[in-house]
Amino acid sequence: MELMLLADEPLAYKEVASWYFEQWLSNVSDMTVGRVESKLATYTNRDKAPLLMLAKLDGELIGAAELKIHEMDIYPDYEYWIGGVYVKSSARGEGVATRLVQAVINQAKKFGIKRLYLQTEKLNGGIYSKVGFSLIEHVDYKGHYVSVMQADLT
Repeated sequence: MELMLLADEPLAYKEVASWYFEQWLSNVSDMTVGRVESKLATYTNRDKAPLLMLAKLDGELIGAAELKIHEMDIYPDYEYWIGGVYVKSSARGEGVATRLVQAVINQAKKFGIKRLYLQTEKLNGGIYSKVGFSLIEHVDYKGHYVSVMQADLT
């Protein structure tokens, strides 16, 4: 498996946008694949957030994860987030998500980011507990009950 930034594979945002739309956004009334594409097209940074990390296997795009800025508006003081962790169903259970998350954490450390946050519908923390995230709280956010977690990167 190969990990890379969207900056290295700039047209991949289109495929990732379709994944994100189908997985999380197709029921949002004013959301379109085009809007998701427009957002992700700006994630081509190499030296700062936001950025998109990609996973490929044998030349095929199989997963993605984002280093985001201010994901949840109810936490205005929480600046940097991991989000959009997605792995194609054919590649799940192979550790791809864990490797993507670790790669985003490593990028954040390079940028001098001291703390990362995330939200997950896995109330037990899922893979995030295994890579150093701890629970802050459970909240109902826009109709979804999620765990909000943090990791200290210092």
